[in-house]
Amino acid sequence: MFASLQNIFSIPELRRRILFTLGVLVVYRIGCHIPIPGIDSQVLAGFFEGTEGTLLGLVSAFTGGALERMTVFALGIMPYISASIILQLLKVVYEPIEKLSKEGEQGQKKITQYTRYGTIVLSVIQGTGIAIGLQTMRGPAGELVVSYPGTGFVLLTVLTLTAGTAFIMWLGEQITERGIGNGISLIIFAGIVAMIPSALVNTLRLLRTGALSPMAMIFIAVLMVAVVWAIVFMERGQRRVPIHYARRVVGMRNYGGQTSHLPLKVNMAGVIPPIFASSIIMFPATVASLVDLPWVQRIASVMSPDHIIYNIFYVAFIVFFCYFYTAVTFNPVDVAENVKKQGGYVPGIRPGKETSDFLDTVLSRLTFAGAIYVSAVCVLPTILIGQFNVPFFFGGTSLLIVVAVGLDTASQIEAHLVSRSYEGFMKGVTLKGRQG
Repeated sequence: MFASLQNIFSIPELRRRILFTLGVLVVYRIGCHIPIPGIDSQVLAGFFEGTEGTLLGLVSAFTGGALERMTVFALGIMPYISASIILQLLKVVYEPIEKLSKEGEQGQKKITQYTRYGTIVLSVIQGTGIAIGLQTMRGPAGELVVSYPGTGFVLLTVLTLTAGTAFIMWLGEQITERGIGNGISLIIFAGIVAMIPSALVNTLRLLRTGALSPMAMIFIAVLMVAVVWAIVFMERGQRRVPIHYARRVVGMRNYGGQTSHLPLKVNMAGVIPPIFASSIIMFPATVASLVDLPWVQRIASVMSPDHIIYNIFYVAFIVFFCYFYTAVTFNPVDVAENVKKQGGYVPGIRPGKETSDFLDTVLSRLTFAGAIYVSAVCVLPTILIGQFNVPFFFGGTSLLIVVAVGLDTASQIEAHLVSRSYEGFMKGVTLKGRQG
């Protein structure tokens, strides 16, 4: 391991990229502790104590506690992710965006520009909602969260939160361009990992007071390692569809006659389904924390994470969004057409419609397996919290993000090392897709 780390820092370009990435993440974490003006942080902390299991708690976890402290980075990178998802959905239903996506690099630049504009618009909308909501929030003893409410506070808060999100977006793009790994994913990763120390302290406190037995702690630790192993195993799993290319002669040269494969991941949709499912399923609890009506409170109690109905709806939404997002991002008809144009074919399958039907069948089966796996990982923390009273520092969605981003970053470091004839970062282990 030490030899691998020495190899990493012996390459000037890779060393510079890693140090740049770490420096940007430090800047991001500093910004997560700079509060916006006019907020009573102690009263706000008292309000957020009751938001666990709500949409506010989920967003606060993704921002590394920045929303809970109401800092300049309180919105985090979620507006950018929402704008990106909206643009991806528009590729399917809006023809001009679909044409742009097929225009190569120039079209992608246009889509990236639209994503930035969408991020600013969503930040202004969300910032306005937060600013107005903050003026109505009160602490446990009835204290106001905002000392001096009014139009000035709303405008200042919206401007601060929007500028913070735009700056985070710029930091993420700088990491992607000049650092190592995907910048946006690493920013979310840093926010989630930042919650680990406080979770460890809370767990040790429960262990010391006897609320958590040593045997239960050992069982939970072993189970967490097993879950992480299962996520790595499934995230690397893929079905490799063989593609043969016919031999053709162009002038004096022979082309084709080669065999390749089309990798289809088990979890093609990534972490988008649990994020969407969590946002929808936590909406009643979020409304209940802001509205004091009996029927709303009854619905919220049924939709709490420790209730069986909550878990049923949660799994159902995850399965639905796994199929939906996979259908949006992967079009078997287009893939089959591209393979046919390049002179390729799947052995035993006719090019064209039969190939697209075959890919659709394979992808449907893989998506079902991936949806079951994602559902199991996301529901497991809820069971542990209910059975063992464990203060989990991340839910299933966060765990998927942490492991997936870690694998992606490690694979990029691996590529840098291997391209320069160094031994890989993980000796004896390949970080490429595992054939299933």
